[in-house]
Amino acid sequence: MDVDAEGLSFITHSPVETQRLGSVLGRLLDGHELICLEGELGTGKTTLIQAVGRAQGVTTPITSPTFTLVNEYQGQKGKLYHVDLYRLSSPEEIVQAGIDSYFYGDGICLLEWAEKAQSILPAQFLYLILAHAGDDNRHVTVKSKGGSYRLLLAGLRGELES
Repeated sequence: MDVDAEGLSFITHSPVETQRLGSVLGRLLDGHELICLEGELGTGKTTLIQAVGRAQGVTTPITSPTFTLVNEYQGQKGKLYHVDLYRLSSPEEIVQAGIDSYFYGDGICLLEWAEKAQSILPAQFLYLILAHAGDDNRHVTVKSKGGSYRLLLAGLRGELES
C-alpha cells in the first residue's frame, strides 16, 4: 500500500482506550471521509467504529454488518456507512456488489477488512491497522494517504498527545 511516510503507532490497553481513539477520530471527521480498518477478528475494529458513530451523534446501536455488508446510520454531520468486507474475497466481488460506491459517496465510510479492497481504494483515505498485543492490548498503526488525510492524521496526533 502506498501511504504517506508519517503515521502514528501506539498501544491501547483496553477496549475503553480503543473507544477513546474512536471518539477522538469521530470528533475530527467532517462527514466526507473514508476510514479503512484492518485487523484480525477481535482486535476492536467494530468497537472503534461504534465510538466514531457515537461521536458523530448516531443514537441507534451500531452493529457489525457481516451478513448485510453495509449498515447505514444518520449522524449529526450526515450519513455514516459501516462496511464489512469479511465475507467478500476479491476486489471484483466488492465492485460487483456495488460496495466500492460507498468509498466515494456522501458521508463517512468506515471500512472493515480494508485490505481486501486495497487495489480499488480511492486516492485519499485514512488507514488504521489494529493488532493483538496481549490480553486487552492492541497495537494501533494509523497512516494517511492524501493531503486532507495528512491534516486529519495531524489533528488525531495532536488530540491524542494532549
